Amino acid sequence: MNSELMVVLEYLEHERGIDRETLIELVEESLTAAARRSVQTGDEVRVGIDRRTGDIQAWARRRVVVEVTLPEEELSLEDARLHKPDAQIGDEFEIEVTPEDFGRIAAQTAKQAIMYRLRQAEKKGICEDFQEQLHQLITGVVRRVERGDVYIDFSRAEGVLRYPERIPGEDYQPGDHITAMLTEINADRPGPSLYVSRAHPDMVKRLFEREVTEISEGLVTIEAVAREAGYRTKVAVSSSDPRIDPVGACVGLRGNRVKTVVRELGGEKVDIIRWDPDVRIFVANALQPAKLSSVVVEKAEGCVHVVVPEDQLSLAIGRKGQNARLAHKLTGWRIDINKHVEEARQQFEDKIQHAIEALAKIEGIGEEAAPVLVRNGFLSLEGILAAEVEDLAGLDAIGPDRAAEILAAARRELEG
Repeated sequence: MNSELMVVLEYLEHERGIDRETLIELVEESLTAAARRSVQTGDEVRVGIDRRTGDIQAWARRRVVVEVTLPEEELSLEDARLHKPDAQIGDEFEIEVTPEDFGRIAAQTAKQAIMYRLRQAEKKGICEDFQEQLHQLITGVVRRVERGDVYIDFSRAEGVLRYPERIPGEDYQPGDHITAMLTEINADRPGPSLYVSRAHPDMVKRLFEREVTEISEGLVTIEAVAREAGYRTKVAVSSSDPRIDPVGACVGLRGNRVKTVVRELGGEKVDIIRWDPDVRIFVANALQPAKLSSVVVEKAEGCVHVVVPEDQLSLAIGRKGQNARLAHKLTGWRIDINKHVEEARQQFEDKIQHAIEALAKIEGIGEEAAPVLVRNGFLSLEGILAAEVEDLAGLDAIGPDRAAEILAAARRELEG
């Protein structure tokens, strides 16, 4: 009787709660591989364990031949008749090839094989439990940091936050609590069971889903997220209810909701913008805080041409092109940003219009005379009073009498 093997089987059966027949089948499978190496045979080898005594035997299939050229597969007629007296050339049958001390190593092999299978089974079970949390936030405790990879204890499973998935600048120490998004479950390969990320764009999405009740209730939808982890993120949101402001819902009262998300991301800047089905409006929103002069969509080119005032150019592009780059990722459109070539003229026209409106409001000057005065260089009351009656009378549709009235009106306005 192989008492050592039986003791191991009994221990595992009681401690692990696994049926003995299942354990024996695992041992037979493992010992079969060991027997093939020991007896130098091909695939035609079989190991059997006596269910009552635990005795182990290995059998290999041999073919009876006249002259043996492959000892691991063939048997001479003389040797064959030692096992089977009526053997004939061409017969195939099994002979016992149990190696010496095969029973002694069986217990060790059994325990190693079973423990390995158990670990695999436990790992697979744990991974199945985490399947529902795939692409969701999970929280664990940092156990160690090796070569930049952070190993995390998620209660029943070990996970790893690989270096590229970390937020730049964040530092982790053993014992720190950490929240990350589960991106991959490793049930079959060696190594950690779970792989997580803090740099994935959906990490931001999940944080807002956790903080904003309107999102979990389906009233507000996150349409798109563009992120450069550790630096800046843009989130486009929409609402199915016209009474709900999606941007305000995500920002929260006094900014509490977005502040919670920003804290979790280690201070990363988060821009929340309103999504719009109109590409022109969506691109304009995505380039905020820059103010645009015009937006032209070229669908054939897949490009949006944007013109901005000169003082808004740096805002539109952003530091090292970040704002424009994130807007491109968020909208899915290539964005061509150009400076307004007629900005100076526009500023001048704005100044002229402002001057006309200011003079037109003065009693005694009026809407008819104001444009004539401004177009001829009289932009202010001081400028008008510096002129003579003859200077104003020479202007179109003014005349001496009207010129005197304008000068008197300007004087009254200044004195008033």
